[in-house]
Amino acid sequence: MKKFKHLALLLALVLSLGIFLACEKPESQKEEVVESPVEETQSGSEITVTDMMGREINFTEVPSKVIVLKPSESEILDAIGGIDSLIGRGTYVDYPESVLDLPVVATGRDTNAEEIIALEPDLVLMSDMAQTEEQISSLENAGIKVVMTSAATIDEVYKSIEVVGKVMRLEENAEGVIAQMKSDFEELSKTAEQNAGKTIYFEISPLEYGLWSGGSGTFMDEIGNILGLENIFSDIEGWSEVSEEEVIARNPDYIVTIAMGSTEGETPVEEILGRAGWEGISAVQNEKVLNLTDDSLSRPSPRLVQGAKALSEFISE
Repeated sequence: MKKFKHLALLLALVLSLGIFLACEKPESQKEEVVESPVEETQSGSEITVTDMMGREINFTEVPSKVIVLKPSESEILDAIGGIDSLIGRGTYVDYPESVLDLPVVATGRDTNAEEIIALEPDLVLMSDMAQTEEQISSLENAGIKVVMTSAATIDEVYKSIEVVGKVMRLEENAEGVIAQMKSDFEELSKTAEQNAGKTIYFEISPLEYGLWSGGSGTFMDEIGNILGLENIFSDIEGWSEVSEEEVIARNPDYIVTIAMGSTEGETPVEEILGRAGWEGISAVQNEKVLNLTDDSLSRPSPRLVQGAKALSEFISE
């Protein structure tokens, strides 16, 4: 039973991030994220928005019944003032707390178009993770607008916010959120000099299920850089599986884990500190291991600033 609880926790982490599903997507199905994702044409109340997959979607009115399949999309809606339009959420959408009372629809490989259609939304926000072309077509054939986002970097988070802001006619709010994020990151970067020469390891998946980390081209790596920390896996592109031996050899000064842990036994920090063979790692010796469980450093949303601030405070202790 304990094993199944651990598996359920890991599955929640994986789908919350959307990282591993994206990594496993066959090359033939991958689409390049559009560099300038928002192209708006307007005629009266009608606009055409180009989403982050390069798809053009025409809107004659502001969506008022929205379903989001990915946690970051709900967080973006909340940040720009559009959360009241939400009528349904994906399985792992849990922020802000007010969305927990909304109907839940399956996501990822279990996405069920009929389940979504039954809620009668006028817009579905989703990513390019695991939804199939057939599922998207089913929704569009039912008269539902589908807008896709995709963000691995901070710039792509800004673009996601911009896209959603355009769709919801909350452009000024979206611009304000982006400007505030940039300002906050700029302020955090002032601490970079004092952290020069220090290294960090971001642990996405715990040892029990195979270690994964974020390399270059990810918002985790970029946040480390903003704070003046060198990511020990900056030589790896994107989200990738890594080995114990690599972590030990690269000897990070800080470790950040986003593992949720379980209701039984040791915490994620205790588990890392007690790993056989890790006792020589600087972060373990100095107990510089941070467990961020609020998803602020694992979701491509405006709350990345909150996660970056928490990390900055931790390394300043």
